[in-house]
Amino acid sequence: MGNVTLSIGGRSFTLACADGEEMHVTRLGRLIDDKAAASGAEGQTETRMLLFAALMMADELDELRKRPKTAEISPDFTDRLGRIASHVENLASLLESDAASA
Repeated sequence: MGNVTLSIGGRSFTLACADGEEMHVTRLGRLIDDKAAASGAEGQTETRMLLFAALMMADELDELRKRPKTAEISPDFTDRLGRIASHVENLASLLESDAASA
C-alpha cells in the first residue's frame, strides 16, 4: 500500500492507495483542489469546502451524461470497411463454389 498526501484548499490529507496508483490519486486530488478553489469555499470548514467541490464535479458529470452519444466515423474508415466487406463477400463466394464442386 502506498500513501499519498493531497493538498486541497490549503489543507493536507494523507490517505492510503494501492501501489502504483499514487500518481493517479495525486492527479485526482489536484482536480478536487481546483474545484475547491473555483467554488470560492476556501476558508470554510473542510466538510463544506469538499461539499462545494463535490457538487461542482457532480454537476460536470451530470452534464456529460446528458450529452447525446454520437459516434464520428471518418470517410476513410467507411471506405476501408466497405473494402473489407467486399473481400469477405468474395471469400464467401469462393468457399461456396469450392464446396459446390467438391
